[in-house]
Amino acid sequence: MNPRRDLRNNRVALFDGIEEGGIRASSSYSSHEIDEHDNEGAIDGLQDRVNLLKRLSGDINEEVENHNRMLDRMGNDMDASRGVLSGTMDKFKMVFETKSSRRMFSLVASFFVIFLIIYYLTR
Repeated sequence: MNPRRDLRNNRVALFDGIEEGGIRASSSYSSHEIDEHDNEGAIDGLQDRVNLLKRLSGDINEEVENHNRMLDRMGNDMDASRGVLSGTMDKFKMVFETKSSRRMFSLVASFFVIFLIIYYLTR
């Protein structure tokens, strides 16, 4: 189902019978002729709507708290990844600081390139 349509239907059901000036009077009664029974029914309807809004706001609050916890965990994971990556980069810099390490890297890189060339030629 369409979530927007559901939201609209919920909104219509929630505010059904309520106008800007208050409760809509039925066509057979004027606003002065609404008796106590109708008022009680209107109060019960409003109480149900308030309870619905209270539950919805509680659900929204719970969802927001869950998302905040998830974002905090993601932030902590990103910080840990950043620490591991910076440690790897420091080690990589140490390897390239010496000449023998640069020679070893060029040797390994050339073997890798030769392997790729042979792989594509035999394929």
